[in-house]
Amino acid sequence: MASGQAAHWLLSLSLGSSVARRGSAVSRWRAGRWPCPSFSVAGISTSSATPHSSDAPAAATPPLIKKLLVANRGEIACRVLTTARKLGVPSVAVYSEADRAAKHVGLADEAYCIGGAAARDSYLRTDAILDVARRTGATAVHPGYGFLSENAGFAEACAAAGVAFVGPPPDAIRAMGDKAKAKAIMSAAGVPVVPGYHGDDQSEERLVSEAQRVGFPLLVKAVSGGGGKGMKLAAGPEDLRDAIRSARREALASFGDDRVILERYVQRPRHVEVQVFADRHGDAVYLFDRDCSLQRRHQKVIEEAPAPGLPDAFHRSIGEAAVRAAQAVGYVNAGTVEFIVDTDSGGEFFFMEMNTRLQVEHPVTEAITGQDLVAWQLAVAAGARLPLDQAGLAAEAARHGHAFEARIYAESPRNNFLPGAGTVRRWRTPAAATFENAPLRVDSGVREGDSVGTFYDPMIAKLVASGPSREEALARLVAGLRETQVGGLPTNVPFLIRLATHPAFAAASPEELTTAFIGRHREALLAPQPLSSEVAALAAVARHLLRVRSAAEAEAAAGLAGRLGPWGGAAPSSGGAGGPAGGDSWRGWHRHARSFLLRHPEGGEGAAVRATLTVLGGGDFTVHTEMLSGAAAAEADKAPAPAAPTAPHPTAPAVSVRCATLTSADTLVAEVGGRRCTANVLMYGSGGGSGAPVEEALDLWLEGEHYHFTWSEPTWSRKAGAGGAAGAGGRVAAPMPGRVVAVLAAEGDVVKAGTPLVALEAMKMEHSVVSPSAGRVAEVLVGPGAQVAQGQPLVVVEPEGGGACGKGDGKAGGEKKAK
Repeated sequence: MASGQAAHWLLSLSLGSSVARRGSAVSRWRAGRWPCPSFSVAGISTSSATPHSSDAPAAATPPLIKKLLVANRGEIACRVLTTARKLGVPSVAVYSEADRAAKHVGLADEAYCIGGAAARDSYLRTDAILDVARRTGATAVHPGYGFLSENAGFAEACAAAGVAFVGPPPDAIRAMGDKAKAKAIMSAAGVPVVPGYHGDDQSEERLVSEAQRVGFPLLVKAVSGGGGKGMKLAAGPEDLRDAIRSARREALASFGDDRVILERYVQRPRHVEVQVFADRHGDAVYLFDRDCSLQRRHQKVIEEAPAPGLPDAFHRSIGEAAVRAAQAVGYVNAGTVEFIVDTDSGGEFFFMEMNTRLQVEHPVTEAITGQDLVAWQLAVAAGARLPLDQAGLAAEAARHGHAFEARIYAESPRNNFLPGAGTVRRWRTPAAATFENAPLRVDSGVREGDSVGTFYDPMIAKLVASGPSREEALARLVAGLRETQVGGLPTNVPFLIRLATHPAFAAASPEELTTAFIGRHREALLAPQPLSSEVAALAAVARHLLRVRSAAEAEAAAGLAGRLGPWGGAAPSSGGAGGPAGGDSWRGWHRHARSFLLRHPEGGEGAAVRATLTVLGGGDFTVHTEMLSGAAAAEADKAPAPAAPTAPHPTAPAVSVRCATLTSADTLVAEVGGRRCTANVLMYGSGGGSGAPVEEALDLWLEGEHYHFTWSEPTWSRKAGAGGAAGAGGRVAAPMPGRVVAVLAAEGDVVKAGTPLVALEAMKMEHSVVSPSAGRVAEVLVGPGAQVAQGQPLVVVEPEGGGACGKGDGKAGGEKKAK
């Protein structure tokens, strides 16, 4: 609500032990830390100075939500639980066996395990969730987004169990969840729809026939789909059957429904959606629109509100169409109506689908309206009227300007945005970011030390920035992204920075801001990261000092602290590690020097730097660097570590690094080439065993840029050839960790380059692994249902015209074959 509005809080005694916490909540609201909600939930009653304009008689006092169960995980569960705690509503979390230590579990007042790691064994189990509701006395269930949030059967089961479902009625979910029926309803309500086929005949021959009528390119979309799942593009007739089959497999795995529809593919579309809200008293409003055109794999990356570059008449027209869509199905609670805007036709828009739940990107709407949409949801679920009418919302929006949201995914943009996994070894977000509608806000589902697996969605956080203008909001988004440090697993944060700073995105011209933006500017957005000799030298010094500190810690653990002196890397003085008074491997009678190779994956194919570091003492170093790429880097990586430092390359620049100090907070301060630099650093390792090399990594954050380096640390038991490239000897390796959902080739098959071999599922998406060249399938190393690691061999393809693929390589991959 707008600041200065009169409001008061009435505390209900019905909640017993929660009263004290609620009183604390009231005091924090009075201090101005939280916006004032406008409804009655769990005995908290508020009144607004902006009355609803409806002439309908006042409704009876809504039922209280005495305890809220959040039937979800990750970021959205944390988001809902935060509002519940703010309002003093007792909460219950559910979790899978993989999420025992998850962040959302600790945010709730109570938490219960409901099954195995796979969603079908836990978060999709209606019986287990409602059993927890019964056991805990929860009177309402918030489904979040994903999982059961758009499942009409779950909403009906909640009603049958006497538990309020924080969402729309089952009939509305069912009507909008069936894309074919939804299009028919929208047409009848005067909402424009995209031409296509939405019929009941799902035979492949009928779909092929209808595709010819609609024309190419076209989209094959799961009837029950959403978020890009079960959506495939057929550019021409030759792609159609594969697109239909792949969409059906993915839809069946994600939604238990393999029906599809066909839609004309608009060549230069914008994705504009409208946030709507409706209550049980017949009132409905739109909370303005959002532009979600920046997408990869049909999934959103950066969203903003309102949609830029469009006239006021458009915003009003699309908002009113969204309200008609909601009213046509008797909608209640929060929903989002998504439209395709055809830029070639001057702004013509078509209904695409309605998400019958709270959207991932709802914070940008909260930022431009000043409202807490989860609080609105709970109010409506409790039977209250909407807190504001359309005129009141317009007045609020006029005060709040513009907002952006950037989704932080655990993925590798340079590896075709494939999802990744690992341990969150560093998690630092902007110090100024808060949950409330501040200029910067972070919604996250992870903490430092958490493990991110492959069972669930790869999104781990959202960074939201707002300001009085689009330019100011965008500047805050970029600054916030530059302050964000995530280490230990691949993320898209550097990619988001490039995207947010791209001149064409900043300009927001209608010709540029389409769903093809990332594809059109892919070369610039995914260009190799430049690496200067100064940064390479700083990375080399960081690696060295971190190893010195690790050795000193090992000495201390063994009871040898200080006894080995410079030989162990720890100087006998008590200064900070790596500083002028600390250990830096200084030698009294000669200068210690060593050479090593640092791979630089973001520098392009095979990029690496060979560094020769000389310790001068007192925190001073000289570093010679040689940039390598392609074959030269590959050969250097294969060579064993030199027993003595190699001679610097004649043309390699010498960089002076002086007064280097490594703090306990992993901050490296040094003068590099005469300029003072401050970098955050992180070093960690994984792998090893069975003679394989230990893979180590160094993350370095400097002036808003994130540099990632890796290297193989040899072990005494390392055998020749161990740890070689996964694709050696014709082996086709998994590009990411995941589960094999289908093996598409058999031993003996003759395949072409690009022929699908295996379908992998990771983080709720299906990915096709294809043959890199023409040849014959010599060996299939995995079967359906197998869990595979990134880099694990899946299939051995004997190249066309070649001899038998190295059976040794195939056998090595076979030893990893999942049972």
